[in-house]
Amino acid sequence: MELSWHAVFIALLSLSSWGSDWESERNFISTAGPLTNDLLHNLSGPLGDQSSNFVAGDKDLYVCHQPLPTFLPEYFSSLHASQITHYKVFLSWAQLLPAGSTQNPDKKTVQCYRRLLEALETARLQPMVILHHQTLPASTLQRTEVFADLFADYATFAFHSFGDLVGIWFTFSDLEEVIKELPHQESRASRLQALSDAHRKAYEIYHENYASQGGKLSVVLRVEDIPELLLEPPISALAQDTVDFLSLDLSYECQNEASLRQKLSKLQTIEPEVKVFIFNLKLPDCPSTTKSPARLLFSLFEAVNKDQVLTIGSDINEFLSCSSSSEKSMSCSLTGSLALQPEEQQDHEIAGSSPASAYQRVWEAFANQSRAERDAFLQDTFPEGFLWGASTGAFNVEGGWAEGGRGASIWDPRRPLNTTEGQATPEVASDSYHKVASDVTLLRGLRAQVYKFSISWSRIFPTGHGSSPSLPGVAYYNKLIDRLRDAGIQPMATLFHWDLPQALQDHGGWQNESVVDAFLDYAAFCFSTFGDRVKLWVTFHEPWVMSYAGYGTGQHPPGISDPGVASFKMRMLLCFEIYGHKSGLMFCEDLVDFPFIHSEEEKGEHLEAIKEDSVDVRSYIARSLIDGFEGPSGYSQRFGLHHVNFNDSSKSRTPRKSAYFFTSIIEKNGFLTNGAKRLPRPNTANLPSKARAFAFPSEVPSKAKVVWEKFSSQPKFERDLFYHGTFRDDFLWGVSSSAYQIEGGWDADGKGPSIWDNFTHTPGSNVKDNATGDIACDSYHQLDADLNMLRALKVKAYRFSISWSRIFPTGRNSSINSHGVDYYNRLIDGLMASNIFPMVTLFHWDLPQALQDIGGWENPALIELFDSYADFCFQTFGDRVKFWMTFNEPMYLAWLGYGSGEFPPGVKDPGWAPYRIAHAVIKAHARVYHTYDEKYRQQQKGVISLSLSTHWAEPKSPGVPRDVEAADRMLQFSLGWFAHPIFRNGDYPDAMKWKVGNRSELQHLATSRLPGFTEEEKRFIRATADVFCLNTYSSRIVQYKTPRLNPPSYEDDQEMAEEEDPSWPSTAVNRAAPWGMRRLLNWIKEEYGDIPIYITENGVGLTDPNAEDTSRIFYHKTYINEALKAYRLDGVDLRGYVAWSLMDNFEWLNGHTVKFGLYHVDFNNTNRPRTARASARYYTEVITNNGMPLAREDEFLYGRFPEGFIWSAASAAYQIEGAWRADGKGLSIWDTFSHTPLKVENDAVADVACDSYHKIAEDLVTLQNLGVSHYRFSISWSRILPDGTTRYINEAGLNYYVRLIDALLAASIQPQVTIYHWDLPQALQDVGGWENETIVQRFKEYADVLFQRLGDKVKFWITLNEPFVVAYQGYGYGTKAPGIFDRPGTAPYIVGHNLIKAHAEAWHLYNDVYRASQGGVISITISSDWAEPRDPSNQEDVEAARRYVQFMGGWFAHPIFKNGDYNEVMKTRIRDRSLAAGLNKSRLPEFTESEKRRINGTYDFFGFNHYTTVLAYNLNYATAISSFDADRGVASIADRSWPDSGSVWLKMTPFGFRRILNWFKEEYNDPPIYVTENGVSQREETDLNDTARIYYLRTYINEALKAVQDKVDLRGYTVWSAMDNFEWSTGFSERFGLHFVNYSDPSLPRIPKASAKFYASVVRCNGFPDPATGPHACLHQPEDAGPTVSPVREEEVRFLGLMLGTAEAQTALYVLFSLVLLGVCGLAFLSYKYCKRSKQEKTQPSQQELSPVSSF
Repeated sequence: MELSWHAVFIALLSLSSWGSDWESERNFISTAGPLTNDLLHNLSGPLGDQSSNFVAGDKDLYVCHQPLPTFLPEYFSSLHASQITHYKVFLSWAQLLPAGSTQNPDKKTVQCYRRLLEALETARLQPMVILHHQTLPASTLQRTEVFADLFADYATFAFHSFGDLVGIWFTFSDLEEVIKELPHQESRASRLQALSDAHRKAYEIYHENYASQGGKLSVVLRVEDIPELLLEPPISALAQDTVDFLSLDLSYECQNEASLRQKLSKLQTIEPEVKVFIFNLKLPDCPSTTKSPARLLFSLFEAVNKDQVLTIGSDINEFLSCSSSSEKSMSCSLTGSLALQPEEQQDHEIAGSSPASAYQRVWEAFANQSRAERDAFLQDTFPEGFLWGASTGAFNVEGGWAEGGRGASIWDPRRPLNTTEGQATPEVASDSYHKVASDVTLLRGLRAQVYKFSISWSRIFPTGHGSSPSLPGVAYYNKLIDRLRDAGIQPMATLFHWDLPQALQDHGGWQNESVVDAFLDYAAFCFSTFGDRVKLWVTFHEPWVMSYAGYGTGQHPPGISDPGVASFKMRMLLCFEIYGHKSGLMFCEDLVDFPFIHSEEEKGEHLEAIKEDSVDVRSYIARSLIDGFEGPSGYSQRFGLHHVNFNDSSKSRTPRKSAYFFTSIIEKNGFLTNGAKRLPRPNTANLPSKARAFAFPSEVPSKAKVVWEKFSSQPKFERDLFYHGTFRDDFLWGVSSSAYQIEGGWDADGKGPSIWDNFTHTPGSNVKDNATGDIACDSYHQLDADLNMLRALKVKAYRFSISWSRIFPTGRNSSINSHGVDYYNRLIDGLMASNIFPMVTLFHWDLPQALQDIGGWENPALIELFDSYADFCFQTFGDRVKFWMTFNEPMYLAWLGYGSGEFPPGVKDPGWAPYRIAHAVIKAHARVYHTYDEKYRQQQKGVISLSLSTHWAEPKSPGVPRDVEAADRMLQFSLGWFAHPIFRNGDYPDAMKWKVGNRSELQHLATSRLPGFTEEEKRFIRATADVFCLNTYSSRIVQYKTPRLNPPSYEDDQEMAEEEDPSWPSTAVNRAAPWGMRRLLNWIKEEYGDIPIYITENGVGLTDPNAEDTSRIFYHKTYINEALKAYRLDGVDLRGYVAWSLMDNFEWLNGHTVKFGLYHVDFNNTNRPRTARASARYYTEVITNNGMPLAREDEFLYGRFPEGFIWSAASAAYQIEGAWRADGKGLSIWDTFSHTPLKVENDAVADVACDSYHKIAEDLVTLQNLGVSHYRFSISWSRILPDGTTRYINEAGLNYYVRLIDALLAASIQPQVTIYHWDLPQALQDVGGWENETIVQRFKEYADVLFQRLGDKVKFWITLNEPFVVAYQGYGYGTKAPGIFDRPGTAPYIVGHNLIKAHAEAWHLYNDVYRASQGGVISITISSDWAEPRDPSNQEDVEAARRYVQFMGGWFAHPIFKNGDYNEVMKTRIRDRSLAAGLNKSRLPEFTESEKRRINGTYDFFGFNHYTTVLAYNLNYATAISSFDADRGVASIADRSWPDSGSVWLKMTPFGFRRILNWFKEEYNDPPIYVTENGVSQREETDLNDTARIYYLRTYINEALKAVQDKVDLRGYTVWSAMDNFEWSTGFSERFGLHFVNYSDPSLPRIPKASAKFYASVVRCNGFPDPATGPHACLHQPEDAGPTVSPVREEEVRFLGLMLGTAEAQTALYVLFSLVLLGVCGLAFLSYKYCKRSKQEKTQPSQQELSPVSSF
């Protein structure tokens, strides 16, 4: 490879360093001259006058006399062409002032020198004028003392005479020669002083009177005289104070560089940084300068530029060759070239004159161009295959400076860069490390074909060497490369873009030759790892900048200011070691990477270079894709085509106009005025054939009521369970908008007003903030921006509407607006060119005002006018548009526009007008449909329909027929109103006809308010849609209602009331109820047959304008998932989904306050910039995946756990034992807390709980049902030590645990004992509880009792259960006992401190005293959620997620399992917030060094409780807030797609289980882990078939199995819990148990749930055997292990002296009661008869006598 002499001077410039005072001299000074008689003789040659006085060999200086030689202009021009910048001119003092006086100058000589200087100026050479060289005027030789004044006069004369032509002056060029000319009788010192005074006076005169234009002045010193001269005070002072730079006369001995360096080192006595100009360069003992001039120069400058000696220029006469080569021309050229090839290849010398340099040839080619020619713009295209792209650099954009084990680079903020504005650092930069998808999206929007990015060496090799590649770093670049290729973008990888690993810099960096081997190893790794996909490589990015700024000026890292040696070595190392290395490394020389200038001229110049100059340019890459960290300028310089908001944690990217401009060039492949080049047309969507309609009406209620029968009884868990799968291959993904909402340009280019224009400009329109759609998103003027977004989203379709009044300003085809037509043509063509399918709505509510003025849709003429408008659209756009919708949501048009009057035209006629308008709309739709069907379908082959809208209607009581009918009626009045005539029988649904007709009759009207269709109209309307287009957003709960009859109203006609469930997530407009989507799609299928359905609008409105719109992601995620269920599970023929909307827009009455957009639009900015929200990225992901496929890592894993894996179940003393005051038990803090009002839900207490204190046998049965080998339970401290101290040991309480342990061991179940599970003795709390440091000793004493009394039988101990909960909830927020909440910023940390020390003491006690004899293990159980970043592409969220886990799990794990101290995250944040609040130390207590040593390593295993995962994001609290949460600075939410549980904090998130297990493995050096709690709650659980819990256990345990596969040392799993129990603050409301406990039954039976059987099968199988390898006996429950109801011990009672069972006694009591009652009744009857008879005997004696028959 050869570099021209131009490259030599670039290198020389990089070796120099200018001071801030050299603003006018920015280029390296390359000097020739002066003119000598010998030179002029050689130049004259055949061209000159042969009789000239120039003598060959005469080295004397040329003394100017007229006329000047004629060949001088050509000679000077050839010097300039050879990159000479300056020329030395020696004035002759004696010739100019022959008498020595300035009063009598030689005017001819003055004129001659001026012409000579003007000739230099004409040739663009700058003169360097020397006032005196030798031969003083005679008048100056008499007295030394007057010399200074005479010289000052002469200098003043010269400055005055020639100063307008000269910028650099020298007083003397040879001091020794001048000294010799001065009177010899004077001492050398006095003569030197005279010269010094002369120079000083000249310097002062010049700078006071003539240097206003920035001129400079110096004096020339011989290098060899420097040591001596600097000892002379006059010269030393001169060099320091009266020179603008130092000039040297240098004789360079190539064989003796050391002597030169020794001489130059003396210059440091002058000033720290000497600016040096080599005035005269002689090479007496050097090789021929024609052989290797470049190496000679580099060697010279390496010698000069030592110790901060800064070279600004040099004489290069030694390298200059000038001669006349012919009679017609002459030339000067620099000998040879900078040849970087072996020496033997340089030995060949070119005979004769050397050819002109490349620079000279180029300069000559363009030198004579006029300004007009130079700037003429070329309209043409680049060659086929030309590559267009954008670029970035790793340290500029990636951020993630410490992610994934990345090593530090020299750009990382280990030490602040003083030159960086605002101390900006690249720690986060543009956060591209987390935003691969976002950046590829931008490239896709640009239509870039190549992306030039750099690989961070330290991200791949943290130490710079290949022994330790970082897998996360490799994964990042693999992901980037794969995403680029998937998007059809070629990756171009730069291996080195200035960011050297700091580890290499610490060993010298590019000054150390070992870096070459390190770089080659790094490059080889990149080639082998990425080379199968990367075909364009760049080794170094701008190495000159790296050398100059990094090692020369020190402006860039590594900040070395050594322009001579360091910069030179670095450059030479690259040139000679790397470029010449036979490794296959190369520059992509055919690829151009220019900074992108926002003008056509720059790229136009590249085009001219290709087209007119045949330059082989193959690519244009714009710098930069996005704004980034720009080195010393920080973030103040912005090169990006996309603006990055560095103040936003999401680092949102917004396209600039330059991005759209660049895209237009890419599309045209250059500069053509006739529009973009046409790309191949996209494949036409797989559109269905014409739909068939039913010929019969819908029933009342419709047969679609089967949908409610099928779905309404679904349990919530089953209803909301996320489904994984994909849609059909040709599924149409799109986004939507509408004309009035986005276009703006309301009166632009002849557009006519619409009713919305009129409405919004009318006062009292009720539009929020009086907003209008005059500008909206300005899409009429920003077509490129809209197309960019659509391409970026990867949508297959774009649904937009045409503005009727933009096409036909008056609404009639007599007023066609060509500008409007052109806009839609350009939009459609742009869509087609981007392979996006246009879906066009003809009417989206914006009727031309001119038509409203004649009655609008109430005028029958509108049907014909609408058909005329549609016909024009079909004819004009139908060759490209294949999907038409006539009307959008006609229900809202009819009701809001003509019923309630909320929308224009504002007609308020709720009982009649909506029906009339709908009637007209249906007929207009049918008319247009037939027009398309008959005139255009055969040729255009499109489909046509209309978009209908409705909410789903869910009956409030599905078992109540009237509610079901009301729900069906709501759907018929909204959807069926238009769908029934079109998709069924041409007429309205009977539900409408009956209701409106009946209510009209009740209102005493002669006819129904609902118009009727004639039979002919019905036939004309029926089947006038090819597909079903549905807009839906929410659901309603519906019940029957009898409304008022008058005044008549469409709403009252429906006879129903609707509401939203307040538990549904709220939005700005409707609450979200995604499950309604599936049901609605099923209803349409049942009601209208198996018709193809397209969801043409679905989205959510939010008021928050931020780019971080997680709620919108959840909305689309859950709604699309319900659509997926309908397609996959229910067989609905769903063909497409179109999200509303592409971007924020004018949302009708909400103006700009409600945001539906996937893209944010800044309506406060006149440019209406669009910025992608997080939801845009998510939607693109869904499109890419064509749905929601199950991730590979989430697939179910069949397999078994290791042999010896422990299966267990858990409980806790307070939660199950009951017997709160039995047998001498003391009070605990939970006894006190639960007996305090309002502390526990439903005022529940655990006085009895599950009564396990009395039910050891029953509990044992539950464990045997599960088949577990272990049982984890806790011991009640206050049951053993009633007052918490060892003063009294309660033997009765201790005996309970002995009996329990014995029963367990007898059943071959090993006990796992928790010493403390939250139930502190109240007596200890009364003296401060865990805030009192004495509790550490109390806990140790308590543990000692247990070890001593139970340790021979217990081999598995847990000191503390979930200390986080104790500290955080018990002492921070008071939601758990002891309920302390007034010190949330200090109490939790004090409590945590004491808990850790108590654990350590108990561990040491067991380890030191009991382990040897008892042989058990002991540790602690720590709880933690897993945290995922809310937005994984946001560095702040990523850090917040880490912080969440460190503050929860790491709080207690780090001291015990890591280093005896708290983690740095906690220490730093709590300390910083404490100090910021004015405290003098951290609120987090500190461990002493001895405490750290005692705490560190106090574990035998890692006990871990885990239940759920959260989504975490950063939340900054005010400094004044002192609390654990404020210190953590994290907020958390849950993904709505995660299944709920009975606990508000617990979502079913199995994936997090595996991740946190792996995190503990990595963070704490792979400890043995036992999962000591894991389970899920349910509320109001009465069904023993607990499918949700089975789902939880199956998925969570399977994730544990995957963790084992990941080499996590997992030893056991414990389910929480064996049975339902008292769940702390929620009482008995939440049930975690695998056994149901019936609390309403005094016997508290434990009944196995289905989950108990499932868990038992997992235990038996030791995991999940693969069914494909079955059958597996372990999956079948043993016959003798069926569902077991806990036995109830029959109690006997005494009854009438007999001992009977309770049942018999109860029966006997009922029998006895019956007998007594019968006896009482009999006695009463006999008494009555007796009384009656007695009365008869007294009052009727005669009758008794007459009767022959006895009264009996």
